Amino acid sequence: MCYLQNFYDWKKRTSVFSWRDFSRMAGFTSPVFLKQVCEGKANLGKKATVKVADAFGFVGIERDYFFNMVQYAQAKTDEKRRYAFAEMESIASANRLVHVGTDAYKYYDSWVHPVVRELAPAMPGAMPKEIAQKCLHEVSAKEVKDSIDFQVEAGLLKKTGPGAYEQTDKLLAGDTQLMALAVRSMNRQMAQFAAETLDSVPADERFVSGITMGVSDDAFGKIVEVLRKCREQVQSIIFNDDKVERVLRLNLQLFPLTHKIVGGEDEKSHI
Repeated sequence: MCYLQNFYDWKKRTSVFSWRDFSRMAGFTSPVFLKQVCEGKANLGKKATVKVADAFGFVGIERDYFFNMVQYAQAKTDEKRRYAFAEMESIASANRLVHVGTDAYKYYDSWVHPVVRELAPAMPGAMPKEIAQKCLHEVSAKEVKDSIDFQVEAGLLKKTGPGAYEQTDKLLAGDTQLMALAVRSMNRQMAQFAAETLDSVPADERFVSGITMGVSDDAFGKIVEVLRKCREQVQSIIFNDDKVERVLRLNLQLFPLTHKIVGGEDEKSHI
């Protein structure tokens, strides 16, 4: 868990503190238990969560928030993560606390927000209904208006005049650990849209290509690095492009089709 790791790092910087000290502080006999939790090698059960909460002195809403944070970090399904996140957000909202990451989470949880973020500045003076009509996928005028209002409040868009907006930043990144759940949701939506374009969009207005490959772990790492550099190059092109004539989505997808092969043959085929 990031929270426990951050606490440990802070204590380590400001005092003589070890994982043994941390475990002893929370009442665990194993000197490395909390280290294993932070490394993802162990989980906090209900009793262990109570011990850690007691060690931190959490009471009331702090305690409830921490319990949900643990559930979020250790949830096995997106549904359980969403429930825990909603509980954290509810606690923060009811008690006028700042829930770090809520705006970013909401932004990446729906395809509407990034599309509207591009269209609204490109269509000065346009009504929400007009922006909605430009989208290939169904979205209501109310959803567009709500998205614009949310993004202005969150500081993602800046209103410059009646129906006119500009982006506060040219590019946004969505690959932080905190946003992992929302970004996965976004990727699922966009992957579905990508599949639909095979039948709905002319070939000269899209680019879809793929390779089925057999590779070593070393080659896998090199391919990932090439894809990262490709993404950076595309971002550079976007950053230096001041004209918006359409909104596109680029998906870089590299995923396994088989389990790992132990002692496989050296020869391989590409299709």
